[in-house]
Amino acid sequence: MSIGYWALKLLNSLLLAQLNSLPTTHYPLPITTMIKHKDQRVGVFVDVQNMYHSAKHLYNGNVNFQEILKTAISGRKLIRAVAYGIVSPAGEEKKFLEILKNQGFEVKVKDLQIFPGGAKKADWDVGMAVDAIKMADKLDVVVLVTGDGDFIPLIHYLKENKGCLVELISFERSTSSKMIEEVDDYIDLGKEPGKYLLKGQRKIRR
Repeated sequence: MSIGYWALKLLNSLLLAQLNSLPTTHYPLPITTMIKHKDQRVGVFVDVQNMYHSAKHLYNGNVNFQEILKTAISGRKLIRAVAYGIVSPAGEEKKFLEILKNQGFEVKVKDLQIFPGGAKKADWDVGMAVDAIKMADKLDVVVLVTGDGDFIPLIHYLKENKGCLVELISFERSTSSKMIEEVDDYIDLGKEPGKYLLKGQRKIRR
């Protein structure tokens, strides 16, 4: 297992420990459509690698991150929009990441690590979770753009400890169904691939 995997497991354990220290009385919330209003402070956190690979696998296409950002904001007050990317030794991703900056994202980058034997490490799971927690006190809504089910403990923590609403944006076909159940609002990009994929790219039928 990679160091990142164990670091994420440790973070999840810490979050769950804090959740377990809360009072155990829970009151079921009515199932309603979440109301979005212009005064909500929004933070958007984008798992670029997860979204890139989902679009490639499902549609053989590339994600329109600018359109996703518009959907995530939905006319509300954007506080931060952070995109987490990986740069390979060849640096081919740098131009793409520069485009994200021009679209309104703060871009955080890690170098792809290649270990002896060919193993590769390229994920931002821990960093993305830590940033969301650090910013949560200044946010009403946290929007996660990812299909990675490892973020479920983060969702619990933000809702229970920070009082944030948590929204999720992803391709449903490559998203943890459990994570979809846990969030306050979910948008499936797969329902409008023409809107959320770059022009001229079409779905592959399987």
